[in-house]
Amino acid sequence: MSRSLRLVSILLAGALMVLLVFGVAAQDTLPGGGAAGVAATVTSDEVDATEVPDDDALTLQVARRLQKADGMQDVNVTVTGGVARLEGSVLEVEDRTLAEQIASQHPGISAVENQVTLTTHLIDRFDAATAIAMDKVFRLLSALPLLIVAVAMVLGSWWLGRWLGRRIGQHKLHTSNPYINGLARNLVQWLVLIIGVLAALNLLGATSLLGAVLGSAGVVGLVLGFAFKDIAENYVAGVLLGLRRPFSPGDTLRIESYEGKVVALTSRATILMTLDGNRLSLPNSLVFKSVVLNFTSNPRRRFDFVIPVDGASSMGTAQEVGLQRIAGIDGVLLDPRPSSIINSYDGNEIRIQFFGWIDQRQNDLGGVRSAAIRAVRNGFFLAGIQMPRSVQHVVSMPGPDASASAAEPTAAEAVALDESPDSAPQDTSINRDIDQQLADEQRAHSPEDLMSPES
Repeated sequence: MSRSLRLVSILLAGALMVLLVFGVAAQDTLPGGGAAGVAATVTSDEVDATEVPDDDALTLQVARRLQKADGMQDVNVTVTGGVARLEGSVLEVEDRTLAEQIASQHPGISAVENQVTLTTHLIDRFDAATAIAMDKVFRLLSALPLLIVAVAMVLGSWWLGRWLGRRIGQHKLHTSNPYINGLARNLVQWLVLIIGVLAALNLLGATSLLGAVLGSAGVVGLVLGFAFKDIAENYVAGVLLGLRRPFSPGDTLRIESYEGKVVALTSRATILMTLDGNRLSLPNSLVFKSVVLNFTSNPRRRFDFVIPVDGASSMGTAQEVGLQRIAGIDGVLLDPRPSSIINSYDGNEIRIQFFGWIDQRQNDLGGVRSAAIRAVRNGFFLAGIQMPRSVQHVVSMPGPDASASAAEPTAAEAVALDESPDSAPQDTSINRDIDQQLADEQRAHSPEDLMSPES
């Protein structure tokens, strides 16, 4: 037992001697040598953690983190009970917010009192602004070759878009609508230009800038859309009318209670000229949403009029005489042939409505209708068909010798009925009164006319 204890003691002593030898050798290899070298390798944070109170350690640690950030050199921090109080001055508002974030994210900080203010020293702010400007200038100069290439790409895409647009305009897209041709040219030109701009931004690495610009443009467009709702509505309606083309320049239209000939279709309004020579501007939104009656789209147009006769007259005879007279008017078409109906009858009066057709390309509706009314009235007089009377009166019947003279009107009666040989026939040709004024207005609005090839 004693031998075993002595053996164990010898082993322990030998092990202790080995440890001491290796420990001294390790100390000699350290920089500075000995115990002083060991103390020199201990970090300042370990010293702070062991020798400085917790609040002081936090103060030093947060201060070091602040000093590493740009613009925080004048910021002081004091930690009390886990609450960091920041004081000092910075150049920008973002630096003040950043200082608070750095302090609040440090372990052991429960709250932050941010007392940092913006510096009011002119020299400091001038130096900061100068440094930022110089930094931007250096960045711009370093990116100048790429910027030149990007500008060249944009200019090249603009030229290519215009060339392709002209090519499309020369082919005319096989359509008779000039507005569609112009719209196709513009779409091709802008599409190629947008592709070139996107490629240039991608080369510069500024595609995120495009997203920001488009987002801002969307917000601005929404605000402007509400502010200029009526203007935008008229513009969109003008584009749709230009595409659909429900009418052409020179057509005679009736839009609600307005009637006139089409002068031009602009981006805001539809310009008409009334039949008495006045200019009429209708908002495109009104025209687009209203019922548009186009009198010119069909060259054939029907006219009608009503002539009352005495209730004792023969209805069949009156209709037959009236149709014969209408068919003999210059400008009245025989296909479709004239027709008539009994409009009303109350015992004392028969109202007969006559219809006829004309070709608007050769005759005027008002002139033909006026000539037809005069011819039917004269035919009724010659046929002995009386007009209705509103009072009772006695008529003496002529004798047998006066029957022949009663069949033909006297000279005075013939003149009164426009049946004298010297009376000139009524003009039924197309009315050209406002044609010159209409042409002048169309030339004046040609550059902005969406239906014009020059638009």
